[in-house]
Amino acid sequence: MIAQLWRFATRSTIARFVLLSFVVQATITVGVLVFVQQQSAAALVREQRQSVTDLRDELLDAYKLDGRTGLARLIADRLQSPQRSIAVILLATDRGRPIIGNLADWPATVGVKTDWREISLYRRGSDRPDHLGISTSLLPDGSRLLAGHVTDGSMRLAKINQDAIGLALLGGLGLILVSALLLGRLLSTEFDSIAATAKRFASGDLAQRIPIKGAGDSFDALGSAINAMLDRIERLIAELRMVTDGLAHDLKSPVTRLKSVIERALIDTEDPMALAALDRVAGEADSLLAMLTTALLISRAEAGIGREAFAVTDIAALISDIAEIYGPLVEDHGFTITASAASPITARVHKELISRAIGNLVENAINYAAGGSAITISAARGPGGRLVLVVADNGPGIDPASRAEALRRFGRLDPARNIAGSGLGLSLVGATAHLHDGTVDLADNAPGLRVVLTLGVNQG
Repeated sequence: MIAQLWRFATRSTIARFVLLSFVVQATITVGVLVFVQQQSAAALVREQRQSVTDLRDELLDAYKLDGRTGLARLIADRLQSPQRSIAVILLATDRGRPIIGNLADWPATVGVKTDWREISLYRRGSDRPDHLGISTSLLPDGSRLLAGHVTDGSMRLAKINQDAIGLALLGGLGLILVSALLLGRLLSTEFDSIAATAKRFASGDLAQRIPIKGAGDSFDALGSAINAMLDRIERLIAELRMVTDGLAHDLKSPVTRLKSVIERALIDTEDPMALAALDRVAGEADSLLAMLTTALLISRAEAGIGREAFAVTDIAALISDIAEIYGPLVEDHGFTITASAASPITARVHKELISRAIGNLVENAINYAAGGSAITISAARGPGGRLVLVVADNGPGIDPASRAEALRRFGRLDPARNIAGSGLGLSLVGATAHLHDGTVDLADNAPGLRVVLTLGVNQG
């Protein structure tokens, strides 16, 4: 599961953007909170040092005015004041023996001149050590003075501050994650809207355009550029429709007239050799007309023209009719043909193109499945409700390395070179699949060939 999420995060542009946004915001937030915590801790230390410095200076001033007697009197007053619970004072001899104060001994690890030091010591009457901030001085008469404050309260305040910043960090990271996800969702929604418009346009709804919100941002610029491209494509498709329709009329008419001339010549000619030649010319004219018609159908289908002819169709009845129509031809070539549907199936399809596509596949099986004996047509619902049509035979099949060539327009494999045909049969099948937002695949039927036509159509 974690590996799948990681692959998604590294491959998805939106996921990478969300991750980058989270990392950047989290880094800034952590940096700010750490700075605040450090500055708060430093401010507490400065306050503690200042308090100790003020106490030390007050004691030194008393010594300067009245000597050791005045200093001892001030120390006694301070140890009786309301702040005695946090005050730490010790006046000691030059050898460290206590004179007055609330420490039993001069700390062995503390020098006689110290501006600031943090240490844990026992005060008189206390059964546990206190954390202290102290400063020491050497008096002119050689005696020692230690002044300080208990910092446990400041430490508790620092701990509270640290905990509060930790909770703020956790809450901030949560809010950052939510904001990054919302930002990713916003971007994903914008891009999904663009993709959906493009998909509907590709499906044949050429009036689709991306809404322009008028914000003047990058999305509006992107939408305007794509809309301009869609306008151009719509004009080109309209021109293609006009050209193909005109081409069909312009080319079919002379071929049809050519056939009429040939048919009259066949009636008027009695020479056997001339009749044979005219008959061959008539056959080529028929092939040319069929090739032209198929090529135009392929071009129109690949351009997305023809979706307006989609209609709800009984697929089971359709393939049954095709099997019945081709039955006599199949039997003449030594095959049997069967049609089956997994269940009653209806779908919105281009009935004429589907019929021609399946018919082409049946004819291909007749022509190229030499040595085979059976042709089957089947229909079923695939994943996501897609329509799956399969035409299979038990002939020699097509080598996997040659299947791409077989699907190419006018592509003909070497074994088929001596068989009449245009190489457009499978191309029409592929174009039909494209028009239905589907795919065509050639697979092994063991033995033989399976042509799988998967159509992305709605169930009727």
